[in-house]
Amino acid sequence: MTDKRRVVVVGGGAAGFFAAIACAEKLGAAGEVTIYEATAHPLAKVRVSGGGRCNVTHACFEPRELVKKYPRGGRELLGAFHAFQPRDMVAWLAERGVVTKTEEDGRMFPVTDDSATIVDCLMRAAEAAGVKVVTSMGVRKVERAGADFWLTLTDNSGVRCERLLLATGGNKSSAGLTIAESFGHTIEPPVPSLFTFHIDDARLIGLSGVSLENAAVSVPGTKLRTDGPLLITHWGLSGPAILKLSAWGARELAAVNYDFTVRVNWTGPHTRESLVRELQAVREKHPKKQIATWSPLAMPQRLWERLVVSAGIAATTGWAQVGNAALGTLATQLTAAELKVVGKSLFKDEFVTCGGVKLAEVDFKTMESRVCPGLHFAGEVLDIDGVTGGFNFQSAWTTGWLAGQGMGADANGSRRGAAGTLG
Repeated sequence: MTDKRRVVVVGGGAAGFFAAIACAEKLGAAGEVTIYEATAHPLAKVRVSGGGRCNVTHACFEPRELVKKYPRGGRELLGAFHAFQPRDMVAWLAERGVVTKTEEDGRMFPVTDDSATIVDCLMRAAEAAGVKVVTSMGVRKVERAGADFWLTLTDNSGVRCERLLLATGGNKSSAGLTIAESFGHTIEPPVPSLFTFHIDDARLIGLSGVSLENAAVSVPGTKLRTDGPLLITHWGLSGPAILKLSAWGARELAAVNYDFTVRVNWTGPHTRESLVRELQAVREKHPKKQIATWSPLAMPQRLWERLVVSAGIAATTGWAQVGNAALGTLATQLTAAELKVVGKSLFKDEFVTCGGVKLAEVDFKTMESRVCPGLHFAGEVLDIDGVTGGFNFQSAWTTGWLAGQGMGADANGSRRGAAGTLG
């Protein structure tokens, strides 16, 4: 028997790797840390994220502001972010030779604009810390073996460990969720978050690629409302405003099977009333101009023309010929266009779900189970998800770091270590 603490991490994604590295660095020669990844490609999501650039975190360094970006998990993450937040992640990368940059919207990327920079950094850090990475090897079953865990792997071999981390992601078929449930954990049913809207509407046909910097979107009959950049696609609507709305509404929109109405204010801050006044002023100032060929608003001309026609105004009409009733109809099209959503598509760079292990059953100081001592969690296996912009990676880094510290604590003390305080 070895005196070393044996730690197993199930899942070779961002959270699993970061936890394994943190744990192995803390334990040093007193531990053996092994990652089991079911696929042949560890860190696959890191590699493809951000269009292959890896939006590693977000330049939001105030925990109370940061937690507002998480539809689920914000309250629990507040203390966690005081322990490890984006500033700490940036410093961690810098210490290992990776320089980051901040874009105008706050998203942070490696200066190389290449996700391989982050993948290589994590792989090197894991190797340097002595982490063993086993790919194409999943975990079929986990059982208690006294105070330890006995894992049956997919090749039917067995492994014993003192500490176990589940970092298998939030997919409905995640082995981690099955294992957590087998140890008495409650699983919040996973549903997609961060998805785009399928819309078949004549107002959008032929406008694929048109975007707005500041639109407001809402779902009538609910409290769901967000704003931000909006993109028209060949299948409907996308962009940060839609992705944020889908994240905050993940459960409500799943409950109606993605069959609902979205209301779009293409003008951002304008209300219908303020826009009517502005359009009336434009009519007074430019009576001879054709309404469809000249937009007084900060929006793409093609979209303006489409909305003018959708309001029942002929494209060749001069501003002077547009009555107040027609201006009111146009203002409605511009500030409260209602579009029927008939489905969703997962946002290719994100693949985020809401749902997972119930957060009340986890100690967020160590990410240890309150139900099963010695069992830890990190990443999307938990019922945590953020909006787009690097926030989901940051929750993976933070929960991974805390789990790694927790699993590495008291290695030379009693077997139960931090678990002994949980009862």
